[in-house]
Amino acid sequence: MATSVRPVAELRAFVRAALVDPVPRDHTETDRAFRRRRVVAVVTLLVGAGILAYALRIEPGDPTFYAATLALALVWAVGAFVSGPLHLGRAHSRAGGTDSRPVVQSLALGALLLGVFLLGSVVVAQIPFLRDPVQQLLDHARYGSLWVVAVITVVNGVAEELYFRGALYAGVGRKHAVAVTTVVYALVTATSAIPLLVFAAAVVGVVVGLQRRVTGGILGPIVTHLTWSLGMLFLLPPVLDRLS
Repeated sequence: MATSVRPVAELRAFVRAALVDPVPRDHTETDRAFRRRRVVAVVTLLVGAGILAYALRIEPGDPTFYAATLALALVWAVGAFVSGPLHLGRAHSRAGGTDSRPVVQSLALGALLLGVFLLGSVVVAQIPFLRDPVQQLLDHARYGSLWVVAVITVVNGVAEELYFRGALYAGVGRKHAVAVTTVVYALVTATSAIPLLVFAAAVVGVVVGLQRRVTGGILGPIVTHLTWSLGMLFLLPPVLDRLS
C-alpha cells in the first residue's frame, strides 16, 4: 500500500514546490521605479502586439517572417531590460533549501505541458476549424528552414518571458500578477486569430505565471516555455499529419 501511495505524494510535493509555495525573497523597489516600470511595460506591450499581429499574417515561406519575429523578440527584450531589474529566481530543493535554480522542476513542467498538448492534438486533428489554422502556422517550419524557425522560437520564447513574466509581472504587482499577465498574454496572442494558439497561451501563461510567483524570477518560466514550444515545433507537425 505504501508503494502505491508514494507516487501521489511525490506528485503533490512537486506541485507545491514548483507552483504553490513561494520562495522567500525581497524584490522591493521605490514608487518611482515602479511607476517607470509600468510606463515602459505598457509602451512595449502596444508595440509588441502590433508586430505580432503583422508577423503571424505573413505567408509561409516569406523571409519577411524571420525579420518580423526577430524584431518582435527585440521589442520584448529591450522593453524588459529598460523597465528595471530582472531576477533569475530560486527554487525549492528536495533537501528543503531554497538556494537552487529552477531548472529541473521547469524541465519537468515543460515536458508535462508538452505531453498534455500532444494528447490534445488527437482531438484537434479531427476538427478542421481548429486544425487548419495551426497547420498554416506550422507551414512556416515546413516551407522554410526548420532550424532557423527553431532558433527564432528560442529567441522569441526567451524574450516573451523576459517581458511577460519579467517586466509586466513586476509592473502589475504581486497580488494579481498571475491573472493579469496571463490575460494580457492571451489577448496579445489573440491577434493571431488562431483559437488554439490563444488557448495554449492561456494555459502556458498560468503555469509560468505560477512559476514566476513561486521562484521570484524569469529562469523557471523561460525553461518551461522553451521545453514546451520546441517540443511542439518538432513533434506536433508529424502527429497532426499522421492523425489527419
